[in-house]
Amino acid sequence: MRSMEPNPVWDAETNAQVVDAFASLADDAVVKVWGADWCPDTRNQLPDFAAALDAAGIEDDQIDQIEVDRDKDGEGTDEYGIEFIPSIVVEEDGEEIARFVEEEDVPAAVYLAGQFAEVDVAQV
Repeated sequence: MRSMEPNPVWDAETNAQVVDAFASLADDAVVKVWGADWCPDTRNQLPDFAAALDAAGIEDDQIDQIEVDRDKDGEGTDEYGIEFIPSIVVEEDGEEIARFVEEEDVPAAVYLAGQFAEVDVAQV
């Protein structure tokens, strides 16, 4: 997805807590991202999220980008109960440790970091 190209103006220094949280993930962590370039929410959320992953050193082979069609069908949508996009699931050791769904009122990276690393989302 083009929406997963990192936002070049996203500031990793300002978002150091978020970057540190993602950097703390295990080497076998997997980030599954469901979205579509036709979706405005995907285009708004994912470039900053991709920049956070990039700043944290999350490798491309740890990121599964799953593009869905206009019916929001795609690989794993039934298995993971994906109804809205973007949706992001972070797994460690095969277990889900965090989930972001498009209706959250904070950016995806901040929301997820708050779930698995206890980052205070009100402070970011």
